[in-house]
Amino acid sequence: MMKHKWKKRSGEGYIDTCVLILCAMLVIALAVKVLPVYVAKQQLDTFAAELVREAEITGRVGSETTTRAQVLSERLEIDPGIRWSRTGRIQLNEEVTVTLTMDVDIGFGGLGSFPIELTAQASGRSEVYWK
Repeated sequence: MMKHKWKKRSGEGYIDTCVLILCAMLVIALAVKVLPVYVAKQQLDTFAAELVREAEITGRVGSETTTRAQVLSERLEIDPGIRWSRTGRIQLNEEVTVTLTMDVDIGFGGLGSFPIELTAQASGRSEVYWK
């Protein structure tokens, strides 16, 4: 009687297992494509924070921030578009904001290309008193 019960259900778990493995592989493939976007966003946020910190310390947006942007671009291996709320000297305790934008492409093989624009913004206040 017990032997007959097992024969009746033979092979039933194979289809369930195959579907489960297929779903797991699709989730892993999606994660592999989407995870770099989160890494790029983190790098962009770091870039913006360090760039605005340079402006706070030097008290101006100019050659110092441009040099810092080049160093960060080489170190982080990204080249975002940089837009400042103001340029030149920034008086003590005046606010400055930097906005960075970068396009990241998440394509799914032959399914097409899906460009995403990432934006990072950081604000700070000048620490320099200009006479």
